[in-house]
Amino acid sequence: MATSQMGRGLTLKSYEGLRPSLASKPSMASSSAGLRRFRCTTLSVRAATSVAPKFSTLKPLGDRVLIKLKQAEEKTQGGILLPSTAQKRPEGGEVVALGDAKTVGKTQVPLSVQIGANIVHSKWSGTEIEFNGVNHLLVKEDDIVGVLDTDDIKDLKPLNDRVLIKVTEAEDKTSGGLLLAESAKEKPSIGTIIAVGPGAYDEEGKRKPMSVTAGNTVLYSKFAGNEFKSGDGSEYVTLRVSDVLAVLS
Repeated sequence: MATSQMGRGLTLKSYEGLRPSLASKPSMASSSAGLRRFRCTTLSVRAATSVAPKFSTLKPLGDRVLIKLKQAEEKTQGGILLPSTAQKRPEGGEVVALGDAKTVGKTQVPLSVQIGANIVHSKWSGTEIEFNGVNHLLVKEDDIVGVLDTDDIKDLKPLNDRVLIKVTEAEDKTSGGLLLAESAKEKPSIGTIIAVGPGAYDEEGKRKPMSVTAGNTVLYSKFAGNEFKSGDGSEYVTLRVSDVLAVLS
């Protein structure tokens, strides 16, 4: 039988009710090469924690931030209705409540965002909460990538030690001049820094200087950070400065 657990997901316990019938093929059942009994293993489904209506306020603690999530896109630009499985999970929203401060070493420093700010957060970070009938996300401030006041990722203002990089387009041809198919183009890991954050805090609560600046062309870790696409089709990536490997010139 299926049972549910409140929290980040819904858990369905294993059970043996679903398995192929072997009655019509006894020789296969007795053979070592025959069909093995099918067993349904544990399946986890991500779901929001629902807060009871009797609770009217939610106060984050420490360096946590409560974000009211944007609604997932239900239609394509052409007006075609998307099934729920194809709807893009929102990765941003509005800050609606804040914790008191972040503890760095023995120092407490204020959080880098304010109530009302529109932010972008790391994908799959935080805890989803249904509060007052609206989907929210409770995250640590460090999971917030940056503040975005427009609808275009190129205008992102990175937080802490993160940088925003415009990705260099993949090569269309080989060194010998042969045209590459789209599937054969190598994922680029070179780009130009568009914006940098103010830096991470040291143990004394002071900002560390960033080792790169806007305008630098850099080589970065290939699969690091969060990838985005702007309105004009350009690709961007946000990542920590520690994932920048070298400055090119």
